[in-house]
Amino acid sequence: MSEFSGVLTAMVTPFDDDGAVDHDAARALARRLVEQGSHGLVVAGTTGESPTLSDDEKLALVRAVKEEVGSRATVIAGTGSNHTEHSAELTRGAARLGADAALVVTPYYNKPNRAGLRAHFQAVAAAAGDMPLILYNIPSRSVINMPVEFMAELAADNENIVAVKQANNDELGPIEGLDLLAGNDEIFLRTLELGGTGGILVASHLVGTEMRAIYDAFDAGDAARAHELNAELTPVFEALTVTANPIPVKAGLEMLGVIGGGLRLPMVPASAQERSVVRAALERRGLLVGGGAA
Repeated sequence: MSEFSGVLTAMVTPFDDDGAVDHDAARALARRLVEQGSHGLVVAGTTGESPTLSDDEKLALVRAVKEEVGSRATVIAGTGSNHTEHSAELTRGAARLGADAALVVTPYYNKPNRAGLRAHFQAVAAAAGDMPLILYNIPSRSVINMPVEFMAELAADNENIVAVKQANNDELGPIEGLDLLAGNDEIFLRTLELGGTGGILVASHLVGTEMRAIYDAFDAGDAARAHELNAELTPVFEALTVTANPIPVKAGLEMLGVIGGGLRLPMVPASAQERSVVRAALERRGLLVGGGAA
């Protein structure tokens, strides 16, 4: 089993009624996710609303989650940004706190060329020391797409670049030198079939036990059962794309009474229509009783 494999949940960040990070709720959520099958947790990633978190808030979350789950789950810190030195410093901080890895997204908005991308990831890899790095390729949000051969070159040139969260469904496939992790829920099983090791997922907040069952069934050689489970979860995967992540999953967690649904601007709570889509998916899975409050 790879160090970065199975169900890795991209954890939401709970906020209290005043909009501050709720560390008690984050600890409880981390514990719940591990109990429901997550092999690991990504803290302060996009799903955790990282653009609206200060560095101190991100590192405090890493510390809290690492303390809560200990060695029971892999803890991956989201440390990427479009400012190389900022990413490097945050990565150093995560390493000091004992994070098991850092997830580093492609630099968004300033749109560096390939030479700039290479220099960026080399600098962050050097700052990480012995801590492994996971590349994050998500052109739908960052505008930049890293070709497969380029990511293989990064792995060959930097021994601590060990995996990629691939959120480009169109270029999903093996990459030499890297563990392949699904970047979207709907390609989790497909990634495993292509030789990938797991996925960094969102729906596992709500159906973690079932997503772990997909992984376990496939790992045990029962592909038919894995496909059956995956088909059953498709409505949940689709519901969580009704609007921008993490709005739908936070609505779902609120409906289940796990955390409050507060977000930080520019993210806003799900609309009534969006909530109805999420609620219907949860009811279909038997997680909510029909006819409850929206």
